[in-house]
Amino acid sequence: MTIVIGIDQGLEYLGIKLVDMKGVMRLGKVSGIKIEVHWTFILLLLWVAFLEFQKGSGLNRILLNEALIVVLFFCVVLHELGHALTAKKFGVQTKNILLLPIGGVATLEKMPEKPVQELWIALAGPAVNIIIAILLLLVVPVRSYFNFDAIVMEELLYEPTLQNFLFYLFIANVMLVVFNLIPAFPMDGGRVLRALLSFKLGRVKATEIAASLGQGLAVVFFVLGLFFNPFLILIALFIFLAAYGENQMVKQGDLLKGYMVKDATMTNITQLNTQNKVKEVIAILLGGTEKDFVVVDNGKIVGVLTQKNIIEHAKAPETLVGSIMQTKFTTVNSSDGLMKVLQGLGREGNGFFPVLEQGKLIGVIDTTNISEFILLRTAAT
Repeated sequence: MTIVIGIDQGLEYLGIKLVDMKGVMRLGKVSGIKIEVHWTFILLLLWVAFLEFQKGSGLNRILLNEALIVVLFFCVVLHELGHALTAKKFGVQTKNILLLPIGGVATLEKMPEKPVQELWIALAGPAVNIIIAILLLLVVPVRSYFNFDAIVMEELLYEPTLQNFLFYLFIANVMLVVFNLIPAFPMDGGRVLRALLSFKLGRVKATEIAASLGQGLAVVFFVLGLFFNPFLILIALFIFLAAYGENQMVKQGDLLKGYMVKDATMTNITQLNTQNKVKEVIAILLGGTEKDFVVVDNGKIVGVLTQKNIIEHAKAPETLVGSIMQTKFTTVNSSDGLMKVLQGLGREGNGFFPVLEQGKLIGVIDTTNISEFILLRTAAT
C-alpha cells in the first residue's frame, strides 16, 4: 500500500530531517517546483520484486508490479502538485516534492492561516486522484471484475495484462483518496478537519484536535504493524512525529505572534576576526555559554564559526578562524517576525543567524534563545 502525506514544517520544527538530502536525485521541475526522488525508493522496487520472486511469479508479473509502482508514484507526484499549485495561487511557494518509499512529501513554505485557503489546498491533492480514477473508469470495465466469484477474480487479476494494470491503478488511486481523507493529522483529511474547526474554534485548538486524532491513528498503525506488517510501524512513527511537531509549531506560533527578532536577540556576543586562532576560540567556548560565533573583518560580517567547526579543528589549535569559518550564512533583520525566523532556523544546518539593524550587526539569534523566550512567554501568560 502506498501512502501519500503532505507536510509542511512540522518535522523540521522538531529538528528531524526526513532524509539525507545527499541521497536525493532531481527528476526535474514543474512550475518552479523541484521534483526529487530519494535513493531508498529503489529499495521499494527491490522489495516488491523479491516478494513476487518468493511467490514464484514469472518475469512478466514482476515487471507488471514494478511498472505499477512507478506509474502510481507518478500519480503521487500529481497529487502533491495539486497541493503545491493550489498553494501557489494563495501566495505560498513549495520548495520541492520528494518521493520516498512511504509516499510523496510536498515541502510548503508555510500553510496559510486562513481556514478557507487551507481547506482548498488540502482538498486539491485527493481531487487529483479522483480525476485520475474517473478517467481510468472510462477505459476499464471495473464492474465486470466484480461479476466473478473470489477465486475466478483472483486468477483473472493474476494475468499480467494492460487491463489488469489499469484496474490495479484505479483501485490504488481510490485507496489514496480514502486514506488521505482520514480526518487525522497530518493526512489531508486532518488538514480539512483543522480548516473546518478553525472557523469556530481557532487555529490552535483545531490543530490540537486534528493532531490528537493523528497520534491516535499512529498508535493503531503501530499495534497493527507489530502483528501484521512492520512497514506500518515506520508509517506510525512518521505520522506521530509529524502530528506532534505541527501541533507544537502552531502553539508556539501563537505565542510568538506579534514579536520580532529584536525581542529575542542576544546582544552580548563575542565577535571574532579572521586572525583569531582556534585555541583562542576554545578558551572563549569553555569560559562562557556561547557555542557559535560571528566573524567580523573591518566592521563587516565575513563568516560564522560553529561549535562543530571548532571541534573538528581542535587538534590544530594554531589554525586561523579565517580558514575554517563558514562563508555561506544567513542574516536576519531585527524587525523580522520571530516565528518566521524560527521556521528558518529549523531548516538551517547550524541554526544560528547574525541579526542586523539598518545593515549593522547588533547580535545573534538561535533556537536556544528563542526557546528561552518561549518559556518566559509561557510563564508570563
